[in-house]
Amino acid sequence: METTSRVGAQASAAEGGQHVPSARRTVDGYLLAPFPWYGLDEAFTGPRWLMQVGTSADGAVEHGSIGHGDEPTVRSEATEDKERFAVVVTVAASPDRRSADGTGLLEATSVSSAAWLAGVGLLSFTWPGQMDHSLRDNWLDQQTETAWVLADHLNGADWSTLSLPVDGVPTSFHYRESEFGWVLAGSTREGVHVGAYGRGMSAYGLGFAMIKDIGAYA
Repeated sequence: METTSRVGAQASAAEGGQHVPSARRTVDGYLLAPFPWYGLDEAFTGPRWLMQVGTSADGAVEHGSIGHGDEPTVRSEATEDKERFAVVVTVAASPDRRSADGTGLLEATSVSSAAWLAGVGLLSFTWPGQMDHSLRDNWLDQQTETAWVLADHLNGADWSTLSLPVDGVPTSFHYRESEFGWVLAGSTREGVHVGAYGRGMSAYGLGFAMIKDIGAYA
């Protein structure tokens, strides 16, 4: 899969997915991005909130997430049927390129990058019922590996095609559901890939739009 380093991407995904105090959710990193951010379109009238951005090895902002609906906690039997949220992940579409210091090569990003970041984001808020705390790390490692494999085969049987509006234009997305929620990924005309994941909120009625002023989230 064309993406930034797997270890780096995994760390960034975890940072973007975890439930963090509002004081840590600043707009600064979002403002540094050289690409537009995406969220749900104006048809969604519920709460919106910043998560975190992810950076490449040379410190450039490469992706980040915007939350919509209920701020999710790690899923438990008490919350699994109550939380309604959708998180939109924006990933800069980047070719292979040299790092800023010229010492390495940064791999390309792709729709698969967005699909994997969305898949890992969903897992970060998932805790299967009846699972002991000591076993969750092993489970999470296994599921993260599965998310990687699935994202690397977007034309496989595990994915279907879903058409949703992006800036008002019907756009094709790769879509899959699991017992933990749903994940989708596609590309926009603005040079970015969009991934999304959610639970308790149907993906079929969603639309995406470029955020005109990310500073308004501060």
